[in-house]
Amino acid sequence: MDRDTTGSLLVLASAAAFGTLGVLGEAAFRAGLSVPSALALRFAVGSVVVWVGVLGYRALTGGGPALGLPTRETLTAVALGAVGYAGVSYGFFVGVERMSAGLAAVLLYTYPLFVVALAATFLDERVGIRTAVAAGLTLSGVALISWTGASAFDPVGAVATVAAAGLYAAYIVVSRVTLESADERVLTAYVAPAAAVSLAIVAALTDAVTLPTTAAGWGAVVALGVVATAFAMFAFFAGLARVGAGRAGVLSTAEPTVAVALGAAFLGESVTPAMLAGGALVVVGVVVVQTADE
Repeated sequence: MDRDTTGSLLVLASAAAFGTLGVLGEAAFRAGLSVPSALALRFAVGSVVVWVGVLGYRALTGGGPALGLPTRETLTAVALGAVGYAGVSYGFFVGVERMSAGLAAVLLYTYPLFVVALAATFLDERVGIRTAVAAGLTLSGVALISWTGASAFDPVGAVATVAAAGLYAAYIVVSRVTLESADERVLTAYVAPAAAVSLAIVAALTDAVTLPTTAAGWGAVVALGVVATAFAMFAFFAGLARVGAGRAGVLSTAEPTVAVALGAAFLGESVTPAMLAGGALVVVGVVVVQTADE
């Protein structure tokens, strides 16, 4: 399997894992968790899984990536977690709390336009015709899904989610640069704990420290940490290193389709024909960008 195909499959797997965020986040809220506490626990669990994986790999193989990073990369990784990922996750979860999980997910996925623009401006990644068409298709799909979910629209939730989209675009572009000198496993191992600490501080300062009170709540937290954090982050970084920021950004728009499907299956959120059409546009966009020759 060639490098581009492997990278694309990794990004798509990451998108599917991230697509569980809305449903799992809603489960955590129903278990009594506040937004910052749910996210702090998510990244804490994810950090443990990532570090166990990295250290276990080194123990079993006697090799693996160096665990240390140069000072510049270390500071960048901490900022990516404490500011970038923490901010993106907080904004998205505010959207989930105030709107449907599916609608919040599709609003977040306005970010490919930001990614393509930033990658072209700062990384000199050429925006080919197919990538531009793919971005248009996926964003049209996002708009169609959002429009059909207008009854669940909340202005505060929408602003928070779109702001998260802009921050996520910057996060992807900075990550792409950092991955030129850092292993994706080590970068994940630095980013996740930084996000956990940042969000724990937010929870403490806002008097929003809460813990799950049910087995279902703890199950949601563990799933958030393992599936939607450790696996999703590693797969995304590994794919990003192979296909570039612009293509990774467009491929990741497969996530809203997963989020809408899971919201319908587990939260009873309605799915209309127009929403299905929007999901189809997203899928077509993913296929177009995968076949782009850039």
